[in-house]
Amino acid sequence: MHMLTSRLWLVFAVVTTIAWGLWGAFINKPADNGFPETLGYVAWSFTMIPPAIVALILARWKLDCDPRSIVLGVSIGLLGAGGQLLLFQTVPSMAPGYLVFPFIALSPLVTILLAALISREKVRLPGWIGIALATVAGVLLNLGEADSQHSTQATWILFALGVLLAWGIQGYVISFANNSMRAESIFFYMALTGLALAPVAWWMTDAPRQANWHFDGFGLSCVIQLLNSLGALLLVYAYRYGKAIVVSPLINAGAPVITALLTMLLLGTSPSSAGAIGILLAILAAGLMAIEEDPPQPSTEMNGT
Repeated sequence: MHMLTSRLWLVFAVVTTIAWGLWGAFINKPADNGFPETLGYVAWSFTMIPPAIVALILARWKLDCDPRSIVLGVSIGLLGAGGQLLLFQTVPSMAPGYLVFPFIALSPLVTILLAALISREKVRLPGWIGIALATVAGVLLNLGEADSQHSTQATWILFALGVLLAWGIQGYVISFANNSMRAESIFFYMALTGLALAPVAWWMTDAPRQANWHFDGFGLSCVIQLLNSLGALLLVYAYRYGKAIVVSPLINAGAPVITALLTMLLLGTSPSSAGAIGILLAILAAGLMAIEEDPPQPSTEMNGT
């Protein structure tokens, strides 16, 4: 039972990686059909509802409602959803994605730093090597999407830095919150906060009523965004059973690999040199972090069980 429980983090992390990899491969389809990215946020906020209901059922409708849990849950939701909205404001109006996404791909470094300094999480040498390789892979995989465009605005760096910090801090807070509240409650507050910010995404959209609200627009976006929502739920469980210092870079590097491979398969293209190296490094990093030492179990003297 101990071995099974200690490896649950890897199962949840892998499934999250697959879900987000599929999501990344098809995320642009609704926009190509006339459904703007900002409205994609609205669709995503609605797709958070079914997993939230499932989570509450698993928790037998027990929701952590104490002030500490509410503050942690809402903070996690604001960091995630706020980062999404800030990203929409940055790409493509301020800078192209090939400049912004490699920058944001460094967000696990924030999670790692906080986990090491505050929670004192320990990782063996193979894990550290895997973390380093995953971080480099995440940047290279996003650089592989580069084109000939360039940005003339320097302010995009501040916005991208905001996204990087928001998502990096969110990863650590999810891991920290799992020590004192149910994972299901964390996700409920994430869903609630995401829905609360949906009107902001609507306001950010030019002529939202003229968007494609048919199945190939709004409907397709909901189907694709459901992968994002399911991945978010499983991410919370991955942080519950695993170390933030390992979970964050593993998913950050793994999801782009699946996205890149699917894109190549569907479009019949080959990866750039940076993309190919990133794929190889991500696979190697995943293997190293998968054999990382099992998370230590709480002492019976400490928890009184």
